[in-house]
Amino acid sequence: MNLLELVEQLFEQYGYLVLLIGLPLDFIALPIPPGNSTLTYTGFLTYKGIVEMVPAFGSAFIGAAIGLTITHILGYKLGMPLIERYGKWLFIKPSLVEKTQVYYNKYGNKLLIICFFIPGVRQFIGYFIGMIRVPYRTVWIYGYTGVAAWVISFFSIGYIFGEQWQYILNVVEHYLKVIFICLACSFLILLVWNRVKREKAKKLSNATRNE
Repeated sequence: MNLLELVEQLFEQYGYLVLLIGLPLDFIALPIPPGNSTLTYTGFLTYKGIVEMVPAFGSAFIGAAIGLTITHILGYKLGMPLIERYGKWLFIKPSLVEKTQVYYNKYGNKLLIICFFIPGVRQFIGYFIGMIRVPYRTVWIYGYTGVAAWVISFFSIGYIFGEQWQYILNVVEHYLKVIFICLACSFLILLVWNRVKREKAKKLSNATRNE
């Protein structure tokens, strides 16, 4: 049985519960069924008139929001205690988490809106923002906005493109991977460049002090 047959069978058996249960599973790193494909296929079923738009879209948003909320709570309650106790085995120090939190406070809220589109990041972002103690109000404003954008985007692919949804989904996912790989490489280059600049400035300062 392929993925589409599985999703279709699940819809036949459980209806909108596929979205209310399946999407939270996607967020807790158990992508069964995968979120992007499920949303797009749901849009396609709406296009075919098999499911109703409002309950389908509403169930998709609520399911995704539940997934983000659960992972945020788990990260908030369990994340730092686990890092403090077992972080050395994972090569993650509490100080690294604190530095990450500083960077997030500067740039992270806006990035939270688009992170759900990044392959492999959606399943871990909730744990991460919980671990660094991002307030729930911020999650409500930026995280749920990102969830809504993600749901609308992939739901619309199935609804707008109809029978061509699989081809369009493959193209979109391919270019998303390319775009975010390029962005990640650019970010790493920027970090290295800033580190080199700081080291040069530090050496120059020490040399000036020794003269």
